[in-house]
Formats: sequence, C-alpha cells, structure tokens
Amino acid sequence: MKLHQLQALIAVAEGGGIRAAARGLGLSQAAVTRALRELEEEQGLPLLTRHAGGARLTTAGQILLPHATQIANQLQNAQRDLASLRGETPSRLCVGVTPWLGQTLLAPAVRAFRQALPAVQLELYEGLQAVSLPLLRSGLMHLTLGPASALPAQEFVHLPLARYRMRVLASRAHPQRAARSLGQLLDEDWVMNFSQSSYAAVIHELFSRHGFSVPPGRIVCAQSSAMLSSLIVDAGMLGYSPEPMLLCAPLRESAQALELEEPLEEADISVIHLRDQPLDSAARCFIQCLQTTLKACNRSREDHHQRLARMLSLQF
Repeated sequence: MKLHQLQALIAVAEGGGIRAAARGLGLSQAAVTRALRELEEEQGLPLLTRHAGGARLTTAGQILLPHATQIANQLQNAQRDLASLRGETPSRLCVGVTPWLGQTLLAPAVRAFRQALPAVQLELYEGLQAVSLPLLRSGLMHLTLGPASALPAQEFVHLPLARYRMRVLASRAHPQRAARSLGQLLDEDWVMNFSQSSYAAVIHELFSRHGFSVPPGRIVCAQSSAMLSSLIVDAGMLGYSPEPMLLCAPLRESAQALELEEPLEEADISVIHLRDQPLDSAARCFIQCLQTTLKACNRSREDHHQRLARMLSLQF
C-alpha cells in the first residue's frame, strides 16, 4: 500500500465519488481512479462500488478506511513534530472541548491564543469523550479537555486543570425538584452522557453504590450537550451532569441542582493527549492561555465568573 493510494481512498469516502476526490486532492479523475485500481489489485478485493451519484466504499473499503486515515494522520504528525524540532510554528491545532468549558471560559482563552499565534488554524470540537477519544486515537485531534479519571494510563497522559462536583439537575418546573434523596427519584426518566464501556461505572457512581437501581429503559444516553439540556428542560427528565453546566444556556435559565443527602462524585477537567504524541508548541501555548483564563476567573468581579470560580477547584 502506498500513501497516495490511501489518500485517494480517504478522499472518495469524504467526497462521495471520484470527481469530488480528484477535486479535493488536486488531481485528475484518471489519476485517482488509477491509484484506487492499483490498491484493489494489490489487495485482491473490491474497495469501491460505483453508482449513479458517485461511489461508496465496499465492506473491505470500510475496514481499510480507519487504518488509512490513521496512517495519513500519523505522517502529518511526524511532519509536524519534525517541523517543531526545526523551530517552525505548527500550522494547525485541533482541540476537543468539554461543553461547559466551551460555553464559559473558552472565548477569552481562544482570544489570547489568537493573539499569541495568529497564523495557527484552530479547529474546535465539542469534546464529549465519545467524539474526542476516537479522534485522538486517529491522530486527527491533538488534545482534548475533559474528565480523565477513567482513561487508561498506558494510552493517555493528562494534566489536571480543575475539579468540580457532579450534580443531579432538574427543570425548575419538575415535580421532584424539591427531592432530597435519590430514593425519591428512581421512577423518573434520566438523561446522561456515557459510552458503552463507561455505562456500568456511571450507574455504579450514581445509583449502585448507594444501594439503588434504575431500569436501563429509564436512562437515555445523549451524545450531545444540547440534546441533554433539552431533555432536562423540555422533556422533564433528570440529568446527571457537571455542576458548571448550570451556567450554560438553556439550563442557566431553566434548571437547578437538587440538594440530595447522598454524596455525589467529584470529577475533573484535564488536558488529555496520547502518551506517544507529545504536545507541540501550539498545544502548549493553548494550555497556557487556558490556565491564565482559569486563574483570571478566580480574580474576576463579574458575577458569572465568580459563580464558576466557586464551582471549580484549580489543580495547577
């Protein structure tokens, strides 16, 4: 397999056809077709199936695609790391950002970063871990900001930034908004964020360790903070969420944290990256801007900053 063949496969998957792939790569359609035909002949498997609107990957092509993407990204990372050794500033930085940070302190941190490194293209993802971790592993994302306590240490490195409390959230119109025990809430519908691998840990953290259980059918997994917030506010579900989410719309105007007798867990926000992918100068600059912004929040006299500062315990 050659790099240009893998790049052609990636481009077809992204563009939906040979013509779009050729346009994206700056090549002729004949060159892209030739690269893919050579790859198919080499592997002895069809990788594309053509249709009236373009082309789609076969099962073999879909299996090869993530490997091709990882190889192409690792080459880019190698070029970036070597450029850093030569003293060159990286041209791009991709960061995953946990939702509550994205709606509170991200803007001043990004402004400071843009002033420091205006030539670096910054790409931001809403960093729920179901989205961020595959992108980190593939090499597309350089770092993510989020909870790190459950991540495998052999794969990821994390730099703690702050700790906060997890809270049970309810609409201010919810009939159980005055509940004082989890035991009063077992017949309610819940919404929370988890991956299939973390489901058992989240359920233990919230219910099992207190001797409670909730049928799985009462729990909705939302892989978007907007959906999670909407289901709390508009569908009357109870949420299990970081306390700083209460500062984000629409929860800010329409939800509250329940004061429960059962102690809930603390969680962290950390800078997370792959152990075998050192941070470059742009990533280090972004982290410094974020740390400066977090410290400034502690000194601010603005009400929303003071509320956030009370929810956070800085760890650096």
